[in-house]
Amino acid sequence: MSGITKAALFTLAVPLLAAPALAADQPPGALALKRVLLSTGGVGYFEHEARVSGDAALTLEVRRDQVDDVLKSIVVYDDRGGIGTVDLPGQEPLETAFRELPFTPEDLASPSALLNAMKGAEVQTSGSRAVSGRLLSVTEEYTQLPNGGGTVTRNRVSLMTAEGLRQLVLEETDSLRFADPRVQAQLDSALAAVAGAAGKERRRLTIRTTAPQADAGAERTVRVAYVVAAPLWKATYRLTLPESAPGSAKGAEGGTGDLQGWAVLENLSGDDWKGVELSVASGNPVTFRQALYSAYFVNRPEVPVEVLGRVLPPPDEGAVAADVMAKAIEPGVRSRAAAESGAPTAMAAPPPPSPAPAMSAPFAGAMPQRAAETTPAESTEATAQVLFRYPQPVTLANGGTMMMPITARAIPAERLSLYQPNTQPRHPLAALRLSNGDSGETGLPPGVLTLYERIGGAAAYVGDARLATLPAGESRILSFAVDQAVTVDRSEQPSRTLSRATLADGVLQLTVTDRQTTTYRIAGAAGEDRTVIVEHPRRSGWEMVQPTGGAAPDLTADAYRLPVAVPAGQTVTLAVALERPRIERFGISEMSPEQVRAYASSTELPPAAREALGKVATLRGAVADKERRVADLEREQGEIGKEQERLRQNLATLPRDSDLFKRTIAKMGEQETRLDGLSRELATARKEADTARNTLRDQVRGMTF
Repeated sequence: MSGITKAALFTLAVPLLAAPALAADQPPGALALKRVLLSTGGVGYFEHEARVSGDAALTLEVRRDQVDDVLKSIVVYDDRGGIGTVDLPGQEPLETAFRELPFTPEDLASPSALLNAMKGAEVQTSGSRAVSGRLLSVTEEYTQLPNGGGTVTRNRVSLMTAEGLRQLVLEETDSLRFADPRVQAQLDSALAAVAGAAGKERRRLTIRTTAPQADAGAERTVRVAYVVAAPLWKATYRLTLPESAPGSAKGAEGGTGDLQGWAVLENLSGDDWKGVELSVASGNPVTFRQALYSAYFVNRPEVPVEVLGRVLPPPDEGAVAADVMAKAIEPGVRSRAAAESGAPTAMAAPPPPSPAPAMSAPFAGAMPQRAAETTPAESTEATAQVLFRYPQPVTLANGGTMMMPITARAIPAERLSLYQPNTQPRHPLAALRLSNGDSGETGLPPGVLTLYERIGGAAAYVGDARLATLPAGESRILSFAVDQAVTVDRSEQPSRTLSRATLADGVLQLTVTDRQTTTYRIAGAAGEDRTVIVEHPRRSGWEMVQPTGGAAPDLTADAYRLPVAVPAGQTVTLAVALERPRIERFGISEMSPEQVRAYASSTELPPAAREALGKVATLRGAVADKERRVADLEREQGEIGKEQERLRQNLATLPRDSDLFKRTIAKMGEQETRLDGLSRELATARKEADTARNTLRDQVRGMTF
């Protein structure tokens, strides 16, 4: 027997649950729902059982929208038998039934539509007029009722008979039937398909099982299971805290609370659950859908049909006798020519016989075929979820909702206050630390938690909280209210420290440490001690350097958790410092004199660095003076050029013998003299600026510290 028929495979990666006793009145061969497992992955595992003997065909009905999932996940467990085939109707059974019929489902909407679709069929009528002939057409006609009572529609049937064309009114005919029994059988088949399609929202699967040859008559149990989409079940909790003694510390260790956990679930499977074994699983399995119930066809390339072209032989112009051409044919060519013409030659040897194909006859020497055994993979997904199984059979009507208890036990609960600046900047949140200890308890799935506290012997509502997934051996902090008795004041102080400086190849490299110090001033409650957990934000690239000593703080995805003991009526200060080193690089030659002087006067640098930067500042200042002189001369040169352009425009409008013309000429001459002097001064200034820059560059390149 194939290994897959005996594989103890659970699609949701949980162990198979123990089978309850079969009902005594369950008929043999009937599949009954026995086990249901709902997963937080949004799917459900449904297992059916049947008692069979010998070969059996088991039927199972599922909703149409579940067929894809059933085809993907259906598994049959038969420890002593085998599995044959699983078949079900096509996706569109009605269209399939009408595919080879001469009419469509729409033609069955009315007798006239059906008769028009069956044109040419032979029919026989009875009544006041018995007519036999072939259908020609059916047309509607409207008759006016007397006294203005409206109109009535009648259908006139035209038949081609042996006597010629005859007509009758369909509504006045007692009966009309098709003379050909095959047509009548097609109509009966179509009507049966329409009736069967009334339940098209469900599909019936037939699972065929085979009995072992050695014990064919023995009764055995067959289980059929599958995984389909199911509503997500929800976990809810209730935690009742004991009454605290007056004046006791809210952060006292060793307290416990009574925890109750419930699973809220719905039965939307389409069938009633009657005495089923119900379980819920918490996890995050990989689930997906695939359209296995749809028919797919591969697109094949279309090859054109090979059509031979017309052949037009050329006219025969005669031939030369063969004995005349024989002398011109070489021996090798003669052999080839003879071989091509089919004539025997002395050199041609009969070809060796071709070996006969190994499988020339049907099934000749066929080897017996044997299916390869499968090796099931080891499942490890059971460690990624928590299973809760209800110990008693469960009955729930389709569409119903129920609550199932999943846990009831005492759990360590520590009272504390949680300060989250982004949630409440002035007050911490009243919270609990729940610990799921190493006592062999299972993990708890996520859900909402309602908190109660006993006060004066009675329970009182305190607040709601959200519980994240709580694996065994871990703890979670649940916030449920604002702790108005504790006030937190927060202040931040950024700073910057130069820890190292180097100068090489004209590049000043500074190692700077940024520091962000946050001070928390926590004013405690007047009448009781508190343990306050401060959540300080984590920053990428920053490291916490204060507080130092003691145990390392707990880390969340985006915060440090720092516990602070706050005595009653006192104020406690907590300083938290984060540091980040970074490197700054500057080209000394490109820095302004003011920037160089600022670094040269910094007490954070060593004396050698300050002295070197002081020299650089002096040289950089000299360069700046030279560059400023060049800029002044270039600016004066440009202004004179603009003035000369204006004077030239004025000369064009002045009389040459006027005094203004003569003064303008004289002024332009003075400007030309000044431009000559500016050119010489500018050349000297530019040369001096280049010399100063080269001196600065050479000095900077030679400096190192």
